[in-house]
Amino acid sequence: MEYSNLFVCLMGICTVFIGLICIIFLVTVMSGIVRKADREGKQKVAEAASSAPAGVANTGTASGAGAALTPQVVAAVSAAIAEDMGTDVSGFRIVSFKKVS
Repeated sequence: MEYSNLFVCLMGICTVFIGLICIIFLVTVMSGIVRKADREGKQKVAEAASSAPAGVANTGTASGAGAALTPQVVAAVSAAIAEDMGTDVSGFRIVSFKKVS
């Protein structure tokens, strides 16, 4: 059975547009999932910031997005600096964090 050129072209165009519609649907679904996870993450950060120990200052931001510094971030940065310097964490004091662009 031989297909006409018009039939082959229309089937190709329909296949492409159906594929594009599926991609749009998947991107929309993933966007909704990411937004929901981002909202939950911001709520957790806000809860952690309000329940942080008094010794840890939450004045800076971990990223430019306004996320508060948590004790875990301070501990991770302190450990990384101590490892790089080859000293103990108790050998220095972190005064402030600044985002470097």
